[in-house]
Amino acid sequence: MPGPLHPSSTINPGSVISSHVEQSGPILPLSPSTSDSPYPLYRDRLLKDGLFVNGQDNHWRVACGPFSLSTEEAKFFEALGQHLLVFYQALNRLYLESLKGLQPAWVHEYLDIGKPEDLLALARMNRFKNQLPGVIRPDLIPTNAGMALTELDSVPGGIGLTASLSRMYAQQGFPVWPQSDGLVQGFSRMLRGVLHGQPPRVAIVVSDEAEAYRAEMQWVVTQLRQEGWEAYCGHPRDIRFTEEGLFIHHEGQEQSLSVIYRFYELFDLKNIPKGELIAYSAKKGRIVVTPPYKPWMEEKLALALFHHPMLEKFWEHELKSDTYDCLRAIIPETWILDPRPLPPSAVIPGLRHGNRAVSDWQWLGEATQKERQYVIKVSGFSDQAWGSRGVSIGHDMSQVQWKEVVSQALDQFETSPSILQTFHKGRLVVVEYYDSHSGDVVSMEGRARLSPYYFVDEGQARLGGVLATVCPKDKKIIHGMRDAVMAPCSIMASHPSS
Repeated sequence: MPGPLHPSSTINPGSVISSHVEQSGPILPLSPSTSDSPYPLYRDRLLKDGLFVNGQDNHWRVACGPFSLSTEEAKFFEALGQHLLVFYQALNRLYLESLKGLQPAWVHEYLDIGKPEDLLALARMNRFKNQLPGVIRPDLIPTNAGMALTELDSVPGGIGLTASLSRMYAQQGFPVWPQSDGLVQGFSRMLRGVLHGQPPRVAIVVSDEAEAYRAEMQWVVTQLRQEGWEAYCGHPRDIRFTEEGLFIHHEGQEQSLSVIYRFYELFDLKNIPKGELIAYSAKKGRIVVTPPYKPWMEEKLALALFHHPMLEKFWEHELKSDTYDCLRAIIPETWILDPRPLPPSAVIPGLRHGNRAVSDWQWLGEATQKERQYVIKVSGFSDQAWGSRGVSIGHDMSQVQWKEVVSQALDQFETSPSILQTFHKGRLVVVEYYDSHSGDVVSMEGRARLSPYYFVDEGQARLGGVLATVCPKDKKIIHGMRDAVMAPCSIMASHPSS
């Protein structure tokens, strides 16, 4: 049973990114001198793949090699995907049973907040009853106490980025784990699993909101063509509707489609050209759209529902003991910021101010910096709910700012709920990257976010790859910023003790 993981105490001299460091000591560079730095080769490769833009200097830092995972961590990631798939299945069942009155009505009421009725009507159609996202990507923070799963993303960016980096480092002789082409092959298998006998024709449809990811998805399309797909990357306006099905305009011709990979958020549907026609075609069974139109599968407050004591019996029944124990160990305590008053005898379950139970949120805005070891996040269905937007860390801002964030989150509950989550500080790691001007190796202490990509095929969630994002140690929010180092992962080589 994968439980909390404890940090390794060694630095792997065969890799230039160590998974842990709390001790002093030399950091070994990739090459003996900077004169033979491979950075120009890496830069040119990233430019060719469209992940860097020529003339721009605001991209992330290029790692000297993959991020090292311990054998224990690798086993954890291999097992985690199936646990999360079972959780997704249970969450979907919880929502549908809530609609039928078999589970508390407040479950679907929470998950439906802010959603338009036409979207909910489409999502609840019986033909989509058992459909789930085909890609599952959690974000995990390695801490000194173990792993902390802070988010689940079913429309994740980074597939093309991680796949390109994996192949790039593998071609330079690094042992990328689990394999250098795992993401492309996993993505292809996932798409084939939803074809149901239709020809392998897919369009990855990228919205304006997701424009920053278009280049990497175009790279994915190029790889899918080598896997036997008729694959296209386009804008929603490139889609053409007919009574027979959907087509995409590509290089002056109309190409018929079997599958659309939806790389746009459901909150943005009103701004998606042809969005209603794509949804109508899915409704009529003329096209498969994945991830499915199920907004309840894209809410962070699902993590709060997992911890809710009134749902404990449901989770224990639906999840096997190893899955339940794993998720209890890694999902931080999470609450829905619901401003509605409680009865005098009720308290907010599991939340304490000092040693006292609390029954409202008023104390939260007045909490001292030491007491503000919390994160507030917009739950979903909002342009503030993806990336680092809508994320506020209590002890990283003034009390005035924090009080305003708390007040705003409570005020917006009826249209866009937020969650409160305990903050978990990442353990220190050492990363080495190439200076973009000189090509020299530079060492940096930072904190990591590990994002494994799982692809669902035949009822199994298989690991395709893991993206490590390391930010400077003074940054509280870990994301793909300019100062971040990003790399795929490898398994740390074992060394005999001296």
